[in-house]
Amino acid sequence: MAQTPTPHNGGRKEDVAKIVLMQGDPLRTQYTAEKFLENPKQFTGIRGIVGYTGTYRGKEVSVMGHGMGCPSIGIYSYELFNFYDVDTIIRTGSAGCIADHLSLRSIVLAQGCSTDSNYGDQYQLPGTFAPLADFNVLMTAYETAKEMNIDVEVGNVVTSDVFYNANPEYNLKWKNMGILAVEMEAAALYMNAAHAGKRALTMCTVSDNVFTGETIPNEERERGLDKMLTLALETARKL
Repeated sequence: MAQTPTPHNGGRKEDVAKIVLMQGDPLRTQYTAEKFLENPKQFTGIRGIVGYTGTYRGKEVSVMGHGMGCPSIGIYSYELFNFYDVDTIIRTGSAGCIADHLSLRSIVLAQGCSTDSNYGDQYQLPGTFAPLADFNVLMTAYETAKEMNIDVEVGNVVTSDVFYNANPEYNLKWKNMGILAVEMEAAALYMNAAHAGKRALTMCTVSDNVFTGETIPNEERERGLDKMLTLALETARKL
């Protein structure tokens, strides 16, 4: 077990809860802590990636940023799982929809994750690893959504290393395989969880449509995803 703080996280092990909500946007992290947590205390702010711990309806929960892409979430989630003894990470992010039946603000629970990332090469596996969410966390989120009358879609997403893709057929090819949405972090999170024997789930709000160019405002990405955040926190409370 490595010493804490780390070069990327200024908190001590005892500063971080067993369950952490992670988000790419540190401003959304700050918003989540200030709006939803009781007595939130900041435990890190290194490189602008903030983290807070407080309570939500009696449950100790931490919220923390993870930056953009597999390398970034790979660092932060690895340290949380392996150095801070975190049991569960729920990523509450945004995604671009690929499936026709999804629209802006739809919520996706990523049961599985395809990827073009080479993040898994480090494990030198004799085949292709299929990154999956933890079943208990996924089912808890799904059942909680039903109780809250929140519509969610459950299925496969794709984690891409490329935001501005030079291949015009990229998203169409994934669409033809039944992929719901594209995002940039779930694969690394799920691989880190699997390797550490921990639990993870990615839930995303559709922020844009990759085919039509429709998008929600930046301010809404930062401070307008309350339905997803409440679902994640209610899920965390039950775990």
